Amino acid sequence: MLLIYLDICCFNRPFDDQSQLLVRLQTEAKLFVQDGIRKGDYGLVWSAILDLENGANPDIERRDAIQAWRSLATIDIETNPRVEAVAEELAGRGVKSMDALHVASAIEADAIWFLTTDHALLRKTKHERRVRVADPVDFIGSLQNSNDEN
Repeated sequence: MLLIYLDICCFNRPFDDQSQLLVRLQTEAKLFVQDGIRKGDYGLVWSAILDLENGANPDIERRDAIQAWRSLATIDIETNPRVEAVAEELAGRGVKSMDALHVASAIEADAIWFLTTDHALLRKTKHERRVRVADPVDFIGSLQNSNDEN
């Protein structure tokens, strides 16, 4: 099963102002991924960092909508020394500490994909080899290219 980690930016994308084309495209791609998770096409990786960051959201409706995805997770990663060590290494390359913990959690889970809409995180992790970091739109494009090749 294709394991995917969605960071909190990705989970929040449908709640953002949809007047920009890129935001709408990312929202549609993210909703496509979520549909695949519901159908069992993809496995969702959840983490203690998602719980922490989502729990701090003052918007109860958003927080509850995102939290509901936890029950669909295939894997739930707790923070541990391995996650912290990878996060420290990523932070040393300029990745913000919370973002580094998200990526490290995905790596710990052996996720194939880490999806985010955070442009700075995408830029700082474009050469990451332990997990493929992508925007949801690029993820869909990659899936399409894989299907076209087969």
